[in-house]
Amino acid sequence: MATGMPQKILVTGAAGFVGRHLMSRLRHAFPRATLVAAERDGAPRCPVADLHLSMDLEQPASLDALVAEAMPDAIVHLAAQAAVGAAFADPVHTWRVNLLGTLALADSVLKRAPQATFLFVSSAETYGLSFRDIDAALDENAPMRPGNPYAASKAACDIALGEMALRGLRCVRMRPSNHTGTGQSDSFVVPAFAHQIARIEVGLQEPVMRVGALDRWRDFLDVRDVCDAYVLALKAAPELPVASVFNIASGQPRRIGDILDALLSRSDTQVKVVEDAGRLRPTDVMRTLGNASLARQHLNWSATVPWDETLDTVLADWRARVRAEAA
Repeated sequence: MATGMPQKILVTGAAGFVGRHLMSRLRHAFPRATLVAAERDGAPRCPVADLHLSMDLEQPASLDALVAEAMPDAIVHLAAQAAVGAAFADPVHTWRVNLLGTLALADSVLKRAPQATFLFVSSAETYGLSFRDIDAALDENAPMRPGNPYAASKAACDIALGEMALRGLRCVRMRPSNHTGTGQSDSFVVPAFAHQIARIEVGLQEPVMRVGALDRWRDFLDVRDVCDAYVLALKAAPELPVASVFNIASGQPRRIGDILDALLSRSDTQVKVVEDAGRLRPTDVMRTLGNASLARQHLNWSATVPWDETLDTVLADWRARVRAEAA
């Protein structure tokens, strides 16, 4: 495996959930590199960054100036509209941010910093209905058949960047499975459970939990494992094939209802669980399961954080946030 050492790394969405975890890991992995955070005006700033630059994916013309000022030799493109519920509520906004913003950024990289590695964070959600129709852990050759606007926008980016690689874009595409950890929004299932439990524990919510479909299985990861995969991909990038694609997956499906039970077992509170129709997706699959053998082979990556530790950290995070809210 190559050990490329980028000297200037631009991270979009650096102040977001994954971005904050990634920036700390980048600092440790590349201690001499300049870390540049691209952030929306008015958004919180990433404390780990050496330089902060303004970015708005809904203003594609501004991205050329961003790349010209940063002049990075590696880019990690995390910024996106990633909540599936929000994507269903406003598909056009999701497409504008995720597809048009990504293409404008990649085009600027191709023009202004053509030697830079462009690490694009896609999603295992792009496989969509293939999880339903293929009775095996999906590898990178599985058809992308997205089942929601978010996944469709990511699949479109994935395809477009593959074509741009033929014109010189040094892109690596990552397709992570569901991941969670401290700092994640309660728009996602594990923190949604943890937030409600924490609120019930301090009396801010009646002892009723409103949930979506519990009889679903998902391939979950800890965000720290996912960020480690991104770091390893940056190190390996100089010797990876053009337009490489890597699944990042645990290879172990977990039932959503069992995750809820595991979180409830960590609390003394007694609750009633109620299915909320507003939390159900119009399109869904029973099980997702990824095959990450390429990442193990080419990046020497595997998931190492125990799932019980992940649940402990998410619940502790929401308990702390709720205590601060109640204070």
